Amino acid sequence: MTERQAKILNAIVEQYAEVASPVGSVLLANIFGVSSATIRAEMAKLEYMGYIKQPHTSAGRVPTDKGYRFYVNHVTETKSNLLTPINRSARAIDVRVRDSGEADRAIKSAVNSLVEITQNLGLATIGNQLYIRGISNLFGQPEFADGLAVYEVAKLLDNLEPWLRETQPNEPLSVYIGQENPIGKASGCSLIVSRFRSPYSDRSYIGVVGPTRQSYAQVMGLVKHAGEILESVIY
Repeated sequence: MTERQAKILNAIVEQYAEVASPVGSVLLANIFGVSSATIRAEMAKLEYMGYIKQPHTSAGRVPTDKGYRFYVNHVTETKSNLLTPINRSARAIDVRVRDSGEADRAIKSAVNSLVEITQNLGLATIGNQLYIRGISNLFGQPEFADGLAVYEVAKLLDNLEPWLRETQPNEPLSVYIGQENPIGKASGCSLIVSRFRSPYSDRSYIGVVGPTRQSYAQVMGLVKHAGEILESVIY
């Protein structure tokens, strides 16, 4: 992939996350200062390589799971756009966690903050229990408007707690995108989860579940920061 193709792909991921509709060549041409024909040629190459797709004949392009994975790997490797502790949203999580007192209340406060900021479903392990909030956020997304999609997401949620307990992801931050999701390959969801140490376990988890259409850099940074602040305050 060329540098320009990578920049176009990243722009498609970010624009699609923001507007929830296919991204066209005219918009991208304005962003990059080149002709629409140039953008269309590069998009055709990205589509051929499997990074984007055209949902309708007359529509723009949307990222595939492969495209999202490229974007997430780029963010992780370069640490570009990941949040710093001075970020306003991160500070809001800090304040709520530090003011919560006991460990279980602090964890719930962190989850509630993630739900409010990211508009995803939030989750965390508290001992042997899985705390979940924001189900209405998840099912309110346009990707999950039909009954089959709701059924697949519901299956994912049913299996989430036992999967976390049995698998125990070992990375400080794990991102499972669409088909990569081991407990919901057909759900169209991404799972972003951070491991942290708590009074309950050295492998406690906090994270979010949402559509593959995510502002990954922001959400990954917030989830990672939530795990770090919880460990520093309650462990």
